[in-house]
Amino acid sequence: MTLKADPASKPRPVVLIPACNEEVREHPFHIAGKKYIDAVRLAGCLPLIVPSATEAELDELLALADGVFLTGSPSNVHPSHFDEEVHNPALPLDPTRDAWTLPLVRRAVNIGLPLFAICRGFQETNVALGGTLHQAVQELEGKLDHRAPSGRPPEESYADQHEVNVLPGGRLDALLGQERLSVNSLHGQGVKDLAPGLRIEATAPDGLVEAFSVDQAPGFTLCLQWHPEWRAEHNPASMAMLTAFGQACAQYRRARSS
Repeated sequence: MTLKADPASKPRPVVLIPACNEEVREHPFHIAGKKYIDAVRLAGCLPLIVPSATEAELDELLALADGVFLTGSPSNVHPSHFDEEVHNPALPLDPTRDAWTLPLVRRAVNIGLPLFAICRGFQETNVALGGTLHQAVQELEGKLDHRAPSGRPPEESYADQHEVNVLPGGRLDALLGQERLSVNSLHGQGVKDLAPGLRIEATAPDGLVEAFSVDQAPGFTLCLQWHPEWRAEHNPASMAMLTAFGQACAQYRRARSS
């Protein structure tokens, strides 16, 4: 018996997910967290994990892509990308990821490719577009300690830690329609100088930027310091953001096909 494809079904938008680079038992591995892949599927898109890319490969990948999903990571963006020395050498870095995701961000934004960025991805986007980072927010006077509780299971680490204030008139306000949102908090670094052209979408109680978009980007952009992918299917705000991203990717795919 020959199986026929359902004529009503349509190919899902393809979303690039950059992998991190880690050593496991003295062997290099490309790694992407399952929760990010699940989030892309919740958005109605097809996840494509990318280990890294040369300049030529980047062009080929962008020709295939309908969206980019920048994940969180244990590693930080190398501070040389915003003209600083490493503050704490004990913290992990991933220069291989930096080398191609920073130009990826710039190209994606320029061509209107939908972009959703989380935690490290949020910081990557700010740096890629000309911003800087605080390397240790907890050491700054007047700032909260935004790091996850040490030694706790994921259910506690990813529990809501504080509220964010959603700024009126922005993309997040339009999607959620609420002034405040309870979020988790698992980061030691944060935005110092916001890159030119970025619009603040939400702030923490201590004033730290928690969400931004690219104001004049031709396509959908939403970058979040917290982790909306954690149990997103049980969080209406997370689902609203992922659904909007998925719809933008589908619209980009239709425009690209035509």
